[in-house]
Amino acid sequence: MKDSAFYYSVGALLYCPANKTTIADAVIKERFPKPYSLALCLEDTIRDDRVEEAEQILAESLRAINAAKLSFFYLPKIFIRVRSAKQINYLSHILGESAGILTGFILPKFSLENADLYIETIQAVNQELSRHFYIMPIMESPSIIPFTDRYQVLYTLKEKLDRIEELVLNIRIGGNDLCHCFGFRRNHNQSIHDIKPISHILSDIVTVFGMDYIVSGPVWEYYRGENWEQGLSHELKEDRLCGLIGKTVIHPNQIPSVNAAYRVSQKEVNDALAILNWKPELPSLVSGSVSGERMNEYKTHSNWAKKILFLSENFGIEQ
Repeated sequence: MKDSAFYYSVGALLYCPANKTTIADAVIKERFPKPYSLALCLEDTIRDDRVEEAEQILAESLRAINAAKLSFFYLPKIFIRVRSAKQINYLSHILGESAGILTGFILPKFSLENADLYIETIQAVNQELSRHFYIMPIMESPSIIPFTDRYQVLYTLKEKLDRIEELVLNIRIGGNDLCHCFGFRRNHNQSIHDIKPISHILSDIVTVFGMDYIVSGPVWEYYRGENWEQGLSHELKEDRLCGLIGKTVIHPNQIPSVNAAYRVSQKEVNDALAILNWKPELPSLVSGSVSGERMNEYKTHSNWAKKILFLSENFGIEQ
């Protein structure tokens, strides 16, 4: 598992079309709930004939945010969702000094067809510009759906990413793209984990990547209307139980729910500290929890304990 709090820090990743001209002002004036990360999308949200325009607006937005950063506003982690590896190379060169506020790039429809080129490009750009851009590949390609190929495809993709493991900040899941292949769409009172063909794919992604990478939860579509918050909170509980950390969000209204879902309790923190500070001279590696309610075992709960402390550092402790 990841042994750095940084990999747990993406949290609520707010998607925004890259051609939205008001985004820089919204960031600078702190109009979004905190903490959050920001994804400026050049892919599905932008018409094919308006990509160049969106690239220029994106560059202007980053320049404006970079110029204002001495004003001491909350600066989120910022990512660009690109269309191709070529776009990574182009954008990283035209951004100039404002590239310094860019955390990295989101790679849509990551697959065996484009993985090598994406990996080679990010390595080359980082070396040429002496940067440390991260990547977040999205598992959403139809190639991971068929049983006959899924495991081989996922494990092959992992083997490729393992070459640059330290640069892979998160593995993302494109829930809507996977649902689209079947014509599925969940209502506000339904969880993606209830859609068995999709939940099996999510489970396989976590099984393949979850021991070495942070895997984040897919988008929830609802941000207003009847009981949308309850639906989101329910899905987040299932996300966390299944090993997903953080979530793609498409409206600022969703950010507080994601942050609340990944806060930890004081009891969890107490147990985590007790487990990680286990005295080696003790004759037993098992004990009752600090509150006397459950069992703590050093050998089987130490990874859980590390994760709890990383979550507490990024999302806080429930009051």
